[in-house]
Amino acid sequence: MIKEDLANIWRERKIADERVIEAFLKVPREHFVLEELKREAYSDQPLPIMCGKTISQPTTIVVMTSALELKKGEKVLEVGTGSGYQAALIGSIVGEHGKVVSAEVVPELVRFSKSNLNKAGIKNVLVIEEDGSRGYEKAAPYDKILVTAACPQVPEPLLAQLKTGGILVAPVGNLQHQEMLKLRKHERGFDKSSLGEFIFLPLVGKHGFSEEELD
Repeated sequence: MIKEDLANIWRERKIADERVIEAFLKVPREHFVLEELKREAYSDQPLPIMCGKTISQPTTIVVMTSALELKKGEKVLEVGTGSGYQAALIGSIVGEHGKVVSAEVVPELVRFSKSNLNKAGIKNVLVIEEDGSRGYEKAAPYDKILVTAACPQVPEPLLAQLKTGGILVAPVGNLQHQEMLKLRKHERGFDKSSLGEFIFLPLVGKHGFSEEELD
């Protein structure tokens, strides 16, 4: 499948924001997959990257990214950089006056994602080697927060670091399946909605799954 085919399917099904589709068409996904899988870059399925991790299927990525309701100039925290692809899409949407801070705990993926973002010419994404489940207080607060790994519950530090009026999207549940939640913060709490059921690899860190649960 080619990228234009996927874009047309999303438009027909009305499952993705047009700004996200435009970013998808602009950012070369083939720069964010392993060399031997470049021919599969636009197949609508997850692909392995390294260290037992994957890059999510394109449809999942555009659904999550669309739910953030991104705008130019916003500051976004991503928890779980992976190959850097979703951060690249977000960076493309928020533009040169916006910023993406993306936290990754696996050193090999930090290096991989930085290289991929450089190849793609994405300049407004900062990849940091940090426990993203704790957020990143240094750059807080954030307009939007995206978690790309399964959480047993939404980490409290992320809720605290989200601006009032901001949106957080995260897959929440057990190791077998999760519900993709969209939370919008207001002065008295959060409005919550569901984007459906998904399966993600587990969040690693203080507010992720315990070692006992992962064994």
